[in-house]
Amino acid sequence: MKYWRHLLLCALTVVLCSCGTTVKESLKVQPTSKKLVGNDQTVVILPFADYSYADNLESAYRRNLFVNENIIDHFVRLGFHLPVQEDVFLYLADQQIINVASYNPEKTKTLEYEMSKDWSPAMKQTLQNYIDYAQRTGLGADEGNDALSHGLNAQEIVKIGRHFSADYIVRGRIVQYNDRLDPSGAIWKKGVIPFFLGGSKNILLGQAIPGQYDTLGAYDTDRESILSIGDVPQAVVQLRIWVQDAYTGNVVWTNRANVQVSPQSFFADYQHDALFETATEQAVTTLMNDFAYTVYKVPLPIENKTSSR
Repeated sequence: MKYWRHLLLCALTVVLCSCGTTVKESLKVQPTSKKLVGNDQTVVILPFADYSYADNLESAYRRNLFVNENIIDHFVRLGFHLPVQEDVFLYLADQQIINVASYNPEKTKTLEYEMSKDWSPAMKQTLQNYIDYAQRTGLGADEGNDALSHGLNAQEIVKIGRHFSADYIVRGRIVQYNDRLDPSGAIWKKGVIPFFLGGSKNILLGQAIPGQYDTLGAYDTDRESILSIGDVPQAVVQLRIWVQDAYTGNVVWTNRANVQVSPQSFFADYQHDALFETATEQAVTTLMNDFAYTVYKVPLPIENKTSSR
């Protein structure tokens, strides 16, 4: 009886200790002991030109927003002043430097509802094509880019700098923002399930992707088809950044970074959002560290000197 009483108390303790929530938080602009090279200097970050062929306006806007947010964090870390980004967008739109294109989700609400139903992959692809078309309706080729897709002369750069009392104008382009399969072939990255198939005299050992695991019994004749391995996603982000003198329009620094991120193992996060977030943050960090080193002689972090990505 005492045994069950102790077991019940232990169970209640576990339940009570498990109540509550799990909270994860991060402060993006971490404290730094480096010299704040940007004291009394202001930077204006313009929206990036997007050459990555975004699927729609919403995805183009979100990737540009995420790239800009990472760049803002690094300039803040270095001690620069920045105007509110919405004020920059408003000024650029008022000056007709960029075109603002709105996205109306009501146009595709019915189609997106149908996408949630149990349609075949071919039918879902057709619905997705209609959604993409609806999101592009009424937009010109350049208007589909929520970015600065044309050149600015020195006078325009100086005008922007004068309006915001800026020292630097930051521009750039999203060269690549694509997902693909990891070509490394590393077996520890595969999302695979080991299995045995056959009788005691005919046992086949292999690996199958999780989606095919439940259908292994249907492959009695064509066993080579089940010797497949899971696909490993990879996020590829390539960015170019220019920093121009706001008083003359001259380029004071530019560089390009190409980052490829895939899960380290099949226990890692396979979500594309997480992979692109990591790739974007790494690309911007590499570029901004190079800017700080080239222009202000701020020592590069040790990991940035030695890593090859």
